[in-house]
Amino acid sequence: MRTPYLLLDVDGVLIPFPDADGASPTTHNRHDVVPTDRSADDPVPVWLNPAHGPLLMQVILTCLITPVWCTSWRQDASTLIGPLLDLPALPYVDLPRPQITTSHPNGYLWKRDHVDTWLGDAPAIWIDDDFTPFDHKWAAERTARGQATALVQPDPHVGLLAEHLVEVLAWAALVPVARADVPAVSREAEAA
Repeated sequence: MRTPYLLLDVDGVLIPFPDADGASPTTHNRHDVVPTDRSADDPVPVWLNPAHGPLLMQVILTCLITPVWCTSWRQDASTLIGPLLDLPALPYVDLPRPQITTSHPNGYLWKRDHVDTWLGDAPAIWIDDDFTPFDHKWAAERTARGQATALVQPDPHVGLLAEHLVEVLAWAALVPVARADVPAVSREAEAA
């Protein structure tokens, strides 16, 4: 098995949604960014927690996972959001821009079919705030087929917490990975 992917969403995970009063967590700082499809005179305000960068880097540096953006921000996650958190450029799942009015047009997260195709048989842990019971069932079915899959779902008004990343590392540490740099040990050698 290859190193599992860590699929990372942005909205509701790194950028929490405002609470009922329209406030963002006090841990987050405002930034104005200009996504690819916007003009410089029409920036988008985002609120990011500066602690998320170092926390994510600790996870990345373990080499237990391969981080990948999985967000409607697409490549802008790597060029706009990542640098504000001092993250290196990361690959991204090139999600389409569907014409939908809900994030669950078929009862599950709209990204899921695209992610399933993109993953193939690769193991993955996916952090997103918008899963439904159908997504959890999908993850359980992939795991039952030998494609280790886990979902981590932060509260969209709070976003990513350190315990979510602890969960990622605990899960990744249990996923068997074939490592090219580790010689295979025969059963006879193990018994000795």
